[in-house]
Amino acid sequence: MNILILGSGGREHAFAWKIKQSPLCEHLYIAPGNAGTAQLGTNLNIAVNDFESIATAALLHQITLVFVGPEAPLVHGIVDYFLNTPCIAHIKVIGPSKAAAQLEGSKAFSKAFMQRHGVPTAAYKEFTAVNFIDGLDYLTKHSLPVVLKADGLAAGKGVLICNSVAEAQAEFELMLKQSKFGEASRKVVVEEFLQGIEMSVFVLTDGKNYVLLPEAKDYKRIGEGDTGLNTGGMGAVSPVPFMNEVLKKNIIQTIVEPTIAGLQIDNLPYKGFIFIGLMVQNNEAIVIEYNCRMGDPETEVVLPRIENDFVEMLLATTNQTLNSTSLHTSSQTVVATVAVSGGYPGHFVKGFAIEAINIENDKNSLLFHAGTLQSDNAVITNGGRVLVSVGFGDNIADAQKKSEAQLSKIHYEGISYRRDIGYEFM
Repeated sequence: MNILILGSGGREHAFAWKIKQSPLCEHLYIAPGNAGTAQLGTNLNIAVNDFESIATAALLHQITLVFVGPEAPLVHGIVDYFLNTPCIAHIKVIGPSKAAAQLEGSKAFSKAFMQRHGVPTAAYKEFTAVNFIDGLDYLTKHSLPVVLKADGLAAGKGVLICNSVAEAQAEFELMLKQSKFGEASRKVVVEEFLQGIEMSVFVLTDGKNYVLLPEAKDYKRIGEGDTGLNTGGMGAVSPVPFMNEVLKKNIIQTIVEPTIAGLQIDNLPYKGFIFIGLMVQNNEAIVIEYNCRMGDPETEVVLPRIENDFVEMLLATTNQTLNSTSLHTSSQTVVATVAVSGGYPGHFVKGFAIEAINIENDKNSLLFHAGTLQSDNAVITNGGRVLVSVGFGDNIADAQKKSEAQLSKIHYEGISYRRDIGYEFM
């Protein structure tokens, strides 16, 4: 079969790498892709939100299955678009319906969903410009620190943790009155701050059945020791050392199963991934947020641990037969380290040639492209997060060392990466 992947990051390169391994995949297309995905299939110069052009390409290339990487096309309704357009309605799309994608598209929607279905989450209240004054007053009485979340999509940057009332009120005003995050902050969710350790679990569901994928922990801060500004993600590890059978059972019973049941109760069609961000304390988990797709760079440590034919799993998702799928996972530890452009997550310059990029993958490491572009005979930087180096080992220290060693052979102007991914477990 012919498969089309939408997206251009490290996550999409990892999915292309995994999908290409299946004998069921005849031709692979990636829109728009990057310099790495071009080595596995055919890149198509189409934006992920250009549904009409995606549909035209799907017909032209006789696509059987569309795999959606990023959240934006899902939140904007690409699944519904395919279902409701007769000439492409036969093409299967991996992802939730537009209504179900609001689990990520709207923080207020997801909080109400969790509250309605008894999924443990932090206490919250939502505000708009209409009740702005009430919000300011609410913040004066709220415990500190306090969390402010832009309701809509903000490229992973719409969450602020404020340590004083003055800071919280100032940011609250910037979000609601001065559109700090654009349309995303027309509504703001004020949430209690949760104590514990963050981790993420990932579910592949056909809307009724589900498979729990390997868990991961990512590192968002730009600086070592988790300091500095938040980013889209500087690295990740899998498995997570503190994940045990007691915690896993708690997550399944109190979070995963009520979530899947809630989708059915609320009639929210969902055939795809649910990324569940958690805060863990004393072997109990509470939900920070839902995402309606896989994470990046978490995908780059989760997929290498899955030993199943991944296309078979995707087909079972579309056919609603995931109940017959048994997941097989590697016991190896996987660590991903992200190389970024100089200045990221602030202002950065693109277009620098990447030297020594053609490293051969081996049993100890993989290299995924994120923000790269093929230009003539060179691969150049084309984003804030440029490369994802993946190392395999018997433990986190071993895998991290291999991940870092691979990046040490690569150079471009301004290259930067953390050398401590997984530090608290080493």
